[in-house]
Amino acid sequence: MKVIDHLREAKDTLFSFEILPPLKGKSIQSIYQGIDPLMDFKPKFINVTYHREEYVYKERENGLLQKMSVRKRPGTVGICAAIMNKYHVDAVPHLICGGFNREETENALIDLQFLGIDNVLALRGDSIKTESTFSPQPGGHEHAVDLVKQIEEMNQGNLMVEETTMDPTDFCIGVAGYPEKHFEAMNFSTDLHYLKQKVDAGASYIVTQMFFDNKKYFDFVDACRAAGITVPIIPGLKPVKVLNHISFLPKFFHIDFPEELSKELLKCRSNEDVTNVGIEWGINQSKELKKAGVPCIHYYTMSNSSSVKAIASEIF
Repeated sequence: MKVIDHLREAKDTLFSFEILPPLKGKSIQSIYQGIDPLMDFKPKFINVTYHREEYVYKERENGLLQKMSVRKRPGTVGICAAIMNKYHVDAVPHLICGGFNREETENALIDLQFLGIDNVLALRGDSIKTESTFSPQPGGHEHAVDLVKQIEEMNQGNLMVEETTMDPTDFCIGVAGYPEKHFEAMNFSTDLHYLKQKVDAGASYIVTQMFFDNKKYFDFVDACRAAGITVPIIPGLKPVKVLNHISFLPKFFHIDFPEELSKELLKCRSNEDVTNVGIEWGINQSKELKKAGVPCIHYYTMSNSSSVKAIASEIF
């Protein structure tokens, strides 16, 4: 079932979450261990992230360095199929521009269709660690809107190779939104302009980047509506969990902590202290969002579901 249909049919705020594929070498059980504790809250869909390749340089016998591609985590197609088979819940694979050309993207979408997966979250993705800016794969997409357009082309039955025939796909496309502005956008207005392009190209809903100040989400929704963006906008939340999140989350995700939250975090002396603050803050955020009638609350678990379970127990 499509995410947009779940949202349209819902009588109350839905619960959903995102998981991180395990490092290579770990079994599928490590994923199930992160999902099992959250199934009591009846998620309508589960997102599975994708992490692109990284590059390392290995010295050869002649002294020269060889650039080698390394994927630390498995792809999402098989994981999504396993989730749907075990839990009978819709899985939403993340599809990114980085590391894929158009043909590889088309092949991934054909595999998803074959497995009965009809939801995707279309993202540009991050630059690799060795590059300061995002660089698309030769023959690939530079922007998420172009990826959305390719998916929508396949929904219309158009493939890259005209001689190839197949039934049109029927993917429900989600995209990302940034209540605090994407860090590469010139300003908030231009960020909304690019978001509207993705919606106009075929996106059915938006999931936001994490935020810790609900006012920023409400202001973002108001700005989207004023810009003519009418699709559902799902708030994304992540509980602060460990001490290094205090500096890591603002730096890596380009977000701010509200002053009240930062004061509480500065009092923390252990990971347990941070976890408790994160749960309490997440409960309060979720209560306010649910009271406001948001379509769904989407939690970023990073495959560690204990804090999300504690929050969901108070909300759902």
